[in-house]
This record gives sequence, C-alpha cells and structure tokens, in this order.
Amino acid sequence: MNDVLLKISNLKTYFFNEKGAVKAVDGVSFHVKKGETFGIVGESGSGKTVTSLSILRLVPPLEGRIVDGEILYKGRDILKMSEKEMQKLRGRYITMVPQDPMTSLNPVFTIGNQIGEAFRIHQNVSRNHLINKVIDMLRLVHIPSPEQRLNEYPHQFSGGMRQRAMIAMSLSCQPELIIVDEPTTALDVTIQAQILKLLKEIQGRFHTSIILITHDLGIVAGMCSRVAVMYAGRIVEQADVRTIYKNPRHPYTRGLIQSVPKIGALQKRLFMIEGQPPDLLRLPTGCRFSPRCPYRKEQCQEEEPKTETVGPDHQVCCFRWREL
Repeated sequence: MNDVLLKISNLKTYFFNEKGAVKAVDGVSFHVKKGETFGIVGESGSGKTVTSLSILRLVPPLEGRIVDGEILYKGRDILKMSEKEMQKLRGRYITMVPQDPMTSLNPVFTIGNQIGEAFRIHQNVSRNHLINKVIDMLRLVHIPSPEQRLNEYPHQFSGGMRQRAMIAMSLSCQPELIIVDEPTTALDVTIQAQILKLLKEIQGRFHTSIILITHDLGIVAGMCSRVAVMYAGRIVEQADVRTIYKNPRHPYTRGLIQSVPKIGALQKRLFMIEGQPPDLLRLPTGCRFSPRCPYRKEQCQEEEPKTETVGPDHQVCCFRWREL
C-alpha cells in the first residue's frame, strides 16, 4: 500500500466527566490514499468531527484524551510525535477547514492577516512577499478584488466567502491532506455547489488528499471515491461509493440512503430511521444500532458484532449483512 498517505488503526478518543467516559470515537480504522477524497458520513454526534480533531491532536486536553490506537502519516505515528513536531505538521502538511467559518475566523484580525499566518510560521516570508502570496491565495479561491478584500474583516464577508477564505487558509502551504468538516453547512444550494466545485478544482491542481466529513450522502456521491459510515463512535460500514449506494450491507447505511430525496420518486413520505442515537455514556448491550434496527434479532441485543470483510475493500459491522 505505497499509495496510502494516512492510516488509522483502532483509534479511541474518550471524554471524561464525573459520570464516566464518553466513547466519542471507539475503535475507528481507515486509510486515505494519495490524491483521493475519502468521505465520513453519519448523524450528528456519531464521532466524525472528533475523529478529525484526533488526527491533528486537537482534542481538548482537560476533557478528552486519545486512549488507544495508531495514526500513521507517511509511516510515522502522529500520536508519538512531540508537540514541536506537531506544530510543524499542522498547517504545513495536514490542515483542516472547520465546520463554522464565522466562529473559526478571528473577528479582530483582517482576512489577509489570518491567511498569511501559515506563511509566516512555516515559510518565513518577507512582508511584501507575504501580501502577494495572500492575494494569490484569495484569487485561487475566486474571491473578487483580492487586493481590497485582504484588508477586510470576517464580518464583511458573506458566508460563502468566509468558507472560501478558510479554504485559502488551509491551502496556503500546499498541504498533502485537507480535512474538510461540513463545508456546506448553512450555505444556500448555489453557494454549496460553488464550494464543492472549488474543492474539486483544488484537488485536481495540487493532487491533495481530502477527508470530507458530512451528513449529506448527495455530496459524498459527487465528491468521494470511498466512504466510511459512522454510528455511535464506530465505523459500521466502509467501501467505495458505488458499492455503498448499490449494495449497502448495514441497516443503518441502508436507512441513510433510503432517507435521501430522489427526483421523480412517487412516495408520500421519506423513509425515517426510528428512534435516536444512543447516549454514549450508556451504550446499549450488543450492537449499538440494535434498538433502532428493524432487522435485529436476539443475538444483536446480546453480542457486539465484529467488522467483517464482505467484498473487495468492503467491510461491515453487522450480524445480519448476508440477509440484506
């Protein structure tokens, strides 16, 4: 697997409080190849964002901790790196576009100042050269009049332009991996399409690997080559996108796909997965999806299923996968 850029094995990230341990990420394993877009989907609270924060070792240290696992970047374990090594890695080789650009951008610094920070830290460029680089980055993400816009503040940008500014910031040092967390949240449909088109352009130009975190299976279909489906801190199914859509083997994956509106479909109501995700402090016995699963049997409520390989690069965590 010489083309693998990032490999995660049995990652466990827990948050601790007086009631116990919240198993936000509990035994997650996947890999990302060079130049590919890998999708992570699931409901809110399934562990998608915590997985991405774990990769960059940005889990809040007072509440959370990575308790087990391995995160190999080009063969080196990120979890064994010193903080000084991590500072060199973040922003230079692995970057992240967070979910809400308005709360991620500092309101008291100009856009140009914030985009230029990575250049100052990792490339030590002069002031005049820095301004030219920032203008080039704004132009790259199609922000009009970049010479003027670099002196404006986040509140002067629209939601779509703030998202573009965050993408420009993440691209400033041409990283090898970008983690994009819910890039289309709170954007209208037209702007969503523009942001996704921009990500495709960037990947084609720089051959950058992308981890795309979303709850929108339509975005996954148009952007990703492979996808992992997360539920209650675990990956319940993982395969290439075509296989996931054509032949889902986990009831949760099937439910997510059935709940997507389809053009021309003559149905009165969209499919809905009954119930709510479990409390991560009080996980159900056996399969974590069993309380909501229409296919459950007694075994599902008593035993925890293990991940099985059911096809080429296709893994599923379910006792009933042969019957679906």
